[in-house]
Amino acid sequence: MSEKARILFEALDLDRNGTLTRDEVIIALRSKGPTLAASGDLPSWGLGDADASSALFDAADRNGDSVVTLEEFTAVVDRRFGWS
Repeated sequence: MSEKARILFEALDLDRNGTLTRDEVIIALRSKGPTLAASGDLPSWGLGDADASSALFDAADRNGDSVVTLEEFTAVVDRRFGWS
């Protein structure tokens, strides 16, 4: 698990409960995405619209329980963003 993936997960976990919901990912990427990209914690090409954010959530929600854990999230973003 990369440090960048953990930082990004924590930034997206708006309610700080240790899991991400689809709405959290969409809202957080919309509101925090540009700042995260500017700081290097998110590739600029990783910014997208609600559909792209939703697709990222779907890719990470491996077990289909409608929440994403840190482990699920990092497995996807480390590979997708080349952080592993």
